[in-house]
Amino acid sequence: MEANFAQRMQISTAWIDADKFPRKPTSFLRFSGRFKEHKRHQVFVSAQFRPERDENRHRWASFQVSCSYKNSQVSTLESESLQDLFDEEALILKNKSQEIEPYLKGRCIYLVGMMGSGKTTVGKILSRTIHYSFCDCDKLVEQDVGVPSVAEIFEIYGEDFFRDKETEALEKLSIEHRFVVSTGGGAVIRDENWMYMSKGISVWLDVPLEELAQRIAAVGTKSRPLLDNESGDAYTNAFRRLSTLFKKRHKAYENAKARVSLENIAAKLGYKDVSNITPAMIAIEALEQIGNIL
Repeated sequence: MEANFAQRMQISTAWIDADKFPRKPTSFLRFSGRFKEHKRHQVFVSAQFRPERDENRHRWASFQVSCSYKNSQVSTLESESLQDLFDEEALILKNKSQEIEPYLKGRCIYLVGMMGSGKTTVGKILSRTIHYSFCDCDKLVEQDVGVPSVAEIFEIYGEDFFRDKETEALEKLSIEHRFVVSTGGGAVIRDENWMYMSKGISVWLDVPLEELAQRIAAVGTKSRPLLDNESGDAYTNAFRRLSTLFKKRHKAYENAKARVSLENIAAKLGYKDVSNITPAMIAIEALEQIGNIL
């Protein structure tokens, strides 16, 4: 396969409608503004592929594309490495954070959403971007109780005990500033928790249940006390239980001041599903939605 990729390929004439180009690039290839001025172009493409791996074992193919229009050279486009793409996401995050930071005024950001929605991962990205501290509410409860996991707290003391401790943690955080807080999936079910979170900005990470079930089935349910101890197919069990929980909670999630929908992100980027959306993309959308309400 890689030997075939390394071969030089000549591709015959192709017609490209400029008005069909996406507003934002969805792949490595970019087109200059001058190139898009014309409605149709007869483009000759020559591509050289060079498969490589970076230090993190990510595989990518560097390639060079030459385009000509009316027998004259229009542009030469070269791909970027995976790290370059991450750098581009980082630049977008930086720009968006600079736009909203003056209006945040130190208010905490509370991420809410179902288990597996990426609150911790996205929260850490957001905190670094806007120069906030990050706090996982579940970790605060674990430290307070002196038990290493939420699953063990559920097993030893029960869910009601955990919920009480969760509320205590949110009460303490409500007087703090400059924190991005990852809340537990069930934190939204208590009105008093919303009272504490209302002093900051709440953001709902809305992920389709199918995607949540796939994520959870892939890593297991040992750390998910509300999903564990079920036999049978992991995906089917996770999807069924998540569906039940979501029916009870979705109205509560709608109380959030901002909503980040992965389905909406996928639609904007032209993706068929949400599985390829990166945490950085979610963080970018979160900053945009926060900016809309400030």
